[in-house]
Amino acid sequence: MWPFNLLFASLALYMAGALGSLLLAKREPLACLASSVGSILGGGLGIWASVPVLFGGGVVSYQIATPFFFADCVLRIDPLASLMLLVISLMVTVVGIYSLAYMKEYQGKGAWAMGFFLNTFIASMVALVVSDNAFYFIVFFELMSLASYFLVIAEQNSASVRAGLQYFLIAHAGSVLIMIAFFLLYRQTGSLNFQGFRSAELSPAMASVVFLLAFFGFGAKGGVILLHSWLPLAHPAAPSNASALMSGVMVKIGVYGIIKVGIDFLGADTAWWGYLVLAFGAVSSVLGVLYAIAEHDIKRLLAYHTVENVGIILIGVGVSMVGIATHHPMLATIGLLGGLYHILNHAVFKGLLFLGAGSVVYRLHSKDMDKMGGLAKVMPYTAVAFLIGTMAISALPPLNGFVSEWFIYQSLLSLGHQGEGIMPIASVIAVVMLALTGALACMCFVKVYGVCFSGVAKSEAAAKATEAPMPMVLATALLAIVCLILGLGSPWIAPVISHVAGSLVHGKQIVTVSQGLELIPGSTHQAILSTPIIAISLFTLLLVPVVIIALFKGHKQPRRHTNDPWACGYAYEARMTLDAGSFTRTLRSMYAPLYRLRDVLNPAGVFSAILRGATSLATHLESLIEYWLFTPLAKLGGGLNGLMQQRYLRWYGLYVVIAVAFALIIPELGV
Repeated sequence: MWPFNLLFASLALYMAGALGSLLLAKREPLACLASSVGSILGGGLGIWASVPVLFGGGVVSYQIATPFFFADCVLRIDPLASLMLLVISLMVTVVGIYSLAYMKEYQGKGAWAMGFFLNTFIASMVALVVSDNAFYFIVFFELMSLASYFLVIAEQNSASVRAGLQYFLIAHAGSVLIMIAFFLLYRQTGSLNFQGFRSAELSPAMASVVFLLAFFGFGAKGGVILLHSWLPLAHPAAPSNASALMSGVMVKIGVYGIIKVGIDFLGADTAWWGYLVLAFGAVSSVLGVLYAIAEHDIKRLLAYHTVENVGIILIGVGVSMVGIATHHPMLATIGLLGGLYHILNHAVFKGLLFLGAGSVVYRLHSKDMDKMGGLAKVMPYTAVAFLIGTMAISALPPLNGFVSEWFIYQSLLSLGHQGEGIMPIASVIAVVMLALTGALACMCFVKVYGVCFSGVAKSEAAAKATEAPMPMVLATALLAIVCLILGLGSPWIAPVISHVAGSLVHGKQIVTVSQGLELIPGSTHQAILSTPIIAISLFTLLLVPVVIIALFKGHKQPRRHTNDPWACGYAYEARMTLDAGSFTRTLRSMYAPLYRLRDVLNPAGVFSAILRGATSLATHLESLIEYWLFTPLAKLGGGLNGLMQQRYLRWYGLYVVIAVAFALIIPELGV
């Protein structure tokens, strides 16, 4: 019971932060403080609440009495929910620290409202992942979508309103699909409790319908390709602290839902479901990073990388579902381990990158990378933390992104070794696409870091920038440290996540994923990895140039020149350096058809046309109804009213007497 005591205290702190921010609207500095402190304390208790189940195993549940007789408010913390609770709470705590300084930017611009909606958004996500009833799950899902919608439109400009509208439409279209899936399960089981859904006996066709509805419904929230168009609009529009939570945490609710329905409820007993998830994941990863490379807006670029990383997660989930359906529990566990590990890792390094980008925007008041440059000199702490984030998202060893992608690679290789049906073909294609994704991600973040933090300042704002306030620096530093811990500590962390994956796989086979300092994908015969040894080796190699410089710098230092770079005899200018566009111009030319495909697959045009048509129809109908119905009725009512006032005022009293009489007599007659 005590995990729920901590959970309820955490939720109470979030709501106290939200209400405090609302009640202190006229004193915005205090409103921002109340919101941030509520997030920090609530996140800390949330981390503590996740520990017993995450590290101890088992399942704890609790039922709350509610006025709704048709739905039991059942809360359940199982290993998967505890992992999600940890991810949410960790990010919320760091974002709360960051917001202590960041929210000053919005004081006088509705910061109190942002604090209210941010804490409501957080509380709804926490309540959602522990809900074990379809009705309350949908309620919290809708509350999460609504609160995040108000965060997207916080700037109140045309771009944010447009982004918010598209997000609102796609999110609620997804919600409708999820509701239909839950309704079909309810019809079969007669219960809205998830425990009933787990024991549902569906025909193969009905199970496939439920899975497809859930996959596309939750895929809309997760930003899966074809359903992602809201994401590169909404994340840049929202404040950076909200962007970090939306990209790092909220989109994982979509993945959580796919795992919940596909594996937990339906048992993933159909192989083509897994292949479908694998295909969408592979395509999302490649197209996400390709679209990111072409961007100049740093937050929009990071938003497209969310599409990429959700795709990587789905590759692992897809492999796991194939493994479950084909009765290969080791394959299923390793694939799901990679996907779940990447959920945690992506939350950390993407949160770090969004907060780092927020610090840059906080100082420069611009998201255009071509107006940055040279920021490593004036924002050194932010630059170092951002560099660690770029290395982690590029899956460079020994950081955390490398570890989770390594497990996903190993699951794909194991899939190819099975030699059953299309497994080898699917494995080869997915491995190639994942490798291409990794290479393009490295290229993209070389561009980002080089253009933003290296070279010379490309604008006056960049030249005059200063380091971000201390709470913002501390938050990014904490996430950079967590990236290192999740990478170097992977031999001890991977077994914990493996138990979470094993709890969802049929047979719950215990798979060995570490031995001492080494990681293994179930068997030492396939591969061995040791991130601590890699770290020691890299550190040793880095000492070599340091030693060489120390030995020989005395001979070269007198001849060192500090003039501008040589520019073929011309005077050096800052505009000679590479910008965000020139860095990837060749790539954008090579893959031009894929970039055109982005516009073709974007449903924004369809939604806009539907909205314009609906608005036009509603306006036309309103005028017709007003002309033919309301206007004559109003004239008739006006005439009767005048007549009553002039000649029959006494009838008013009679009407009242008759009405009271009916109210007294009808109940006695039993009508």
